Amino acid sequence: MNERKLIGISPFHAAGLLRGFVVSGRWPDTTKEWAQFLALAVQVASMPGLLATSTVFGVREELPDDPEPGVVGLVLADGPVVGETAVTPGRYAQHQPSALLMLHPPSETTPSLPECAGAASGCVLLPGLPHLGLEHRAAWVEAESDGTVTAMRSRVGLDPISDPDTAVLAMLLAS
Repeated sequence: MNERKLIGISPFHAAGLLRGFVVSGRWPDTTKEWAQFLALAVQVASMPGLLATSTVFGVREELPDDPEPGVVGLVLADGPVVGETAVTPGRYAQHQPSALLMLHPPSETTPSLPECAGAASGCVLLPGLPHLGLEHRAAWVEAESDGTVTAMRSRVGLDPISDPDTAVLAMLLAS
């Protein structure tokens, strides 16, 4: 039996829209665990109406008000990718999160298979420090609202500009 503490993830919403996730137990610490977190987040995002548009979520190692025992932090919606309330350059200048996610609702996802209409998708970027030998890592997931993961991949040592999602997330981190 693996004696590592489990990772708990609880989505929460306000006004009918997905606002983030409460993380308990411990933070994911490998690319694989972040890909698993992303799979759950994309499954939630695939629920009709929970995510209005492509949205950036940032990791916060701060606790919510009156947290339950074991809560380690939050992954909060910082805003949409485009539009009046879009996440602006400089948002992460004071505190760079250890991970950024971008979730796309079904209306903004082109499914990998024709029979997967209604799937949502997402990406998680785990920024590295390449000049110190710590490579950038990322994962991508596509999933349906019934829980089916229709595509999943991860990569270590990627050039963030090689993918549109990681390019946007890296630009937000760098600005």
